[in-house]
Amino acid sequence: MAMIPNQLPVLASDPTGRSLGLDLPPGTVTGPADAPYLWSGDGPAGPTAWAALRPAARTAGLLPVLLDVNRHLDEWELEPQRMSDPADHEADEVLAGFWEYYAASETPEEGRDPRVTSAVEDLFGKQPEYAEIVAPFTTGWPGLAPAQPLATDPDRAAATVAEMLTEPGFWLDEARPALVPARRSADIPAVIGWGGPLNHENDVARLCAVLRSWEDRFGARVVALTFDQLVVSVAAPPRTPEEAEAVAAEHFAFCPDNITQGSYDSLREYAEKALLDAPVWSFWWD
Repeated sequence: MAMIPNQLPVLASDPTGRSLGLDLPPGTVTGPADAPYLWSGDGPAGPTAWAALRPAARTAGLLPVLLDVNRHLDEWELEPQRMSDPADHEADEVLAGFWEYYAASETPEEGRDPRVTSAVEDLFGKQPEYAEIVAPFTTGWPGLAPAQPLATDPDRAAATVAEMLTEPGFWLDEARPALVPARRSADIPAVIGWGGPLNHENDVARLCAVLRSWEDRFGARVVALTFDQLVVSVAAPPRTPEEAEAVAAEHFAFCPDNITQGSYDSLREYAEKALLDAPVWSFWWD
């Protein structure tokens, strides 16, 4: 994976990060001594942590993320060496492949995406029980949703979401602050070798390619990771039912458990209740 100059080794001798223009709370560097891939705070982040860490992107090339470690970080089994480079994958092809597996079992042959080879079927088989869920997209993979105009600065939107999620009483109020040497927020899961979607995709870099596309089209930022959940801020969410349904198709391919194991009967319902004007997207893999 193409990496930026890694400043995390500096924190081994300068835990406060002052030589990098930072003022960090007590924390731990994770990874090999010559190539660590994560700094994480030893205590809860608190609502102001994201904004406080954001300057690290400018001064040290380190991007902020929140880590919910109700399970100890050691239990996450982070494996960055197993992940490919997000730049080696195309979002449309990744999502089309997942769509073929999960949604297209009853699609006529002429409606299937020609980029998805028979190897996908040989490897995964088919999922006919999902065919009714994906209406109105019953004739094959609909393609990527159109980009949306930014409603606000993406980094400001991310800071607002992070502050909200870490307020006392919210579900990430015990999350720890973290820094990752990544070129883009979308690459954070691959850089640290996060295995949250393991039952859906072993190489999280393929999902990071989709996150890159969401960065470009919707001003998305990776805000938080738990053992099996991903939280993304959205600076340009869909504004109409049609726009939301187009994004819902991408979400179904990216994380079908959001719909099939959630409280939604169809993509239409998911689009209406979870995506319209929503500044946060969250994903959970069984």
